[in-house]
Amino acid sequence: MEIEIKETRERIILPLKALNLLSEILKAMSQGKPISIVPLATEVTTQSAAEILGCSRPYLVKLLGEGGIEYTKVGKHRRIKYEDVMDYKQKMKKEQKQRLIDMMTCWIVCARPAMMEELKRFIVKTCYDI
Repeated sequence: MEIEIKETRERIILPLKALNLLSEILKAMSQGKPISIVPLATEVTTQSAAEILGCSRPYLVKLLGEGGIEYTKVGKHRRIKYEDVMDYKQKMKKEQKQRLIDMMTCWIVCARPAMMEELKRFIVKTCYDI
């Protein structure tokens, strides 16, 4: 696809895949979401990985020791692939969403059977962004 830069009138050709990515970035930025563009092969420190996951560094080190996320050692230091950190984060969000749905479903079945289907739809719709 060919686009024109308004200020310079320069025309450039972008693959559709790049244009779709740019669209996603701009959409996220308009929603106030933080954006990072990082090569997938990038390795991060345990401190950086802990910050990305929103946990403490000691907890992350324990998680690494238990095999929750793969890592390599460079001398005495652990390094984790950025892609592996993000995969783990997505996996945790998916599990969190399912646990919430399970808890609410249990509450519905136990407390209000008549509302079950309506509340299930609401939960799934509400939790879609978790």
